[in-house]
Amino acid sequence: MHSLSGHNIVIMGGTTGLGLSAAKKLVAAGAQVVVTSRSQANVDAALAELGPNARGFAADAATPEAAERAIGMVDHLHALYHVAGGSGRSKGDGPLHELTDEGLRYTLDLNLNSVIYSNRAAVRQFLKQGSGGVILNMASVLGYSPSAQFFASHAYAAAKAGIIGFSKSIAAYYAPQNIRVNVIAPALVETPMSQRAVSNDAIMNFVKTKQPLDGGRVGQPEDCDAAALLLLSPDSQFITGQVLAVDGGWTVSEGQMG
Repeated sequence: MHSLSGHNIVIMGGTTGLGLSAAKKLVAAGAQVVVTSRSQANVDAALAELGPNARGFAADAATPEAAERAIGMVDHLHALYHVAGGSGRSKGDGPLHELTDEGLRYTLDLNLNSVIYSNRAAVRQFLKQGSGGVILNMASVLGYSPSAQFFASHAYAAAKAGIIGFSKSIAAYYAPQNIRVNVIAPALVETPMSQRAVSNDAIMNFVKTKQPLDGGRVGQPEDCDAAALLLLSPDSQFITGQVLAVDGGWTVSEGQMG
């Protein structure tokens, strides 16, 4: 694996869960990172763990200014990793017939609009630099491999499917400028967002056969680190427009419901 020494990488949502785990891996590989979170406390805790090669600030990734500010903190941007997102259940996301207008707006803002804003800011910077660059977006297997009984959050699924289509579209358009855009699509991973699922016995029994790899288990944030490191590094210089599922077998397994 190439060293990332001297590489500046912005991680939207890099202070907890998948984002923090990746940030640690990238710093260990030599990168300097900028991380963001809506919570200043999370930023402070993450920076204490990441050490002197990390900077960060609190901001809402669903606003255009957040990514613009993060990118403005580096002299030369090499890569953007957009992890920020989350559940809209508390705002009214769910099955379509129960989906509220507020739940729709909130979920799309958090999970899709935020990606478009950050990717736009990164592409503008890459074009300004004239050097190419890398974008890695976080989607979900729920964007194309639904689970009707346990994960019926239809605005969330729409947002994650939108990330995949959006990423492929801009990957095609900006390939001549050597701007690469790829997607990681995890299945159920244990993060602050997934506590509803991991505390539900019925869901955990389902996941044991839906994600049968390694004994049948919930993913851990570090399970995605190697994929992120590959796709953010020069080792993937001939890869763009791809979706890599890190899913424990989710998309090739039926999952048995007791």
